[in-house]
Amino acid sequence: MAIGAMIHTFTVQLADVDRGVYDELNLRVARHPSETDAYMLTRVLAYCLEYEEGIAFGEGISSTDEPAVIVRDLTGAITAWIEVGAPDAERLHYASKLAERTAVYTHRDPARLLAAWAGKTIHRAEDIVLRSFDPGFIDDATAAIERRNTMSVSVTEGHLYLELNGANVSTAIHEVPARASD
Repeated sequence: MAIGAMIHTFTVQLADVDRGVYDELNLRVARHPSETDAYMLTRVLAYCLEYEEGIAFGEGISSTDEPAVIVRDLTGAITAWIEVGAPDAERLHYASKLAERTAVYTHRDPARLLAAWAGKTIHRAEDIVLRSFDPGFIDDATAAIERRNTMSVSVTEGHLYLELNGANVSTAIHEVPARASD
């Protein structure tokens, strides 16, 4: 954990109807001093939306060796590399060679990310999924973040319903490949 990191706790009721995943999660999230609330919340949502056995938060924002969220199998092999924010094409190229599955969750404009990756070498780019949310969703949700959080995450038919410390917001989960297949 980075010096000066602030710890946030999230008690999450997860009901992902689309994937058949239902669980209660108790997450301790270290927020690096340079990390925004929007990035941290997107990281927590990525964790919830990708939740499966072997999932963990990466080493942190300052680590170049791991993503924001990582999934390992019982042997320690990386099965999923989940980036948050706006990773560059070189990082995605590395990730998709290393992991069976690569995804990106962004709180930014996905069109800008796709434009930044256009024409760059990205291994299996057509298999990398870019997920984003409706404009304003993350900003509305971050207004409710506290040090200790109770959260309900429900997903049904590609729509995310979030209750965070009594505030209710919802969004479609937008999903596009990092690059269309040729």
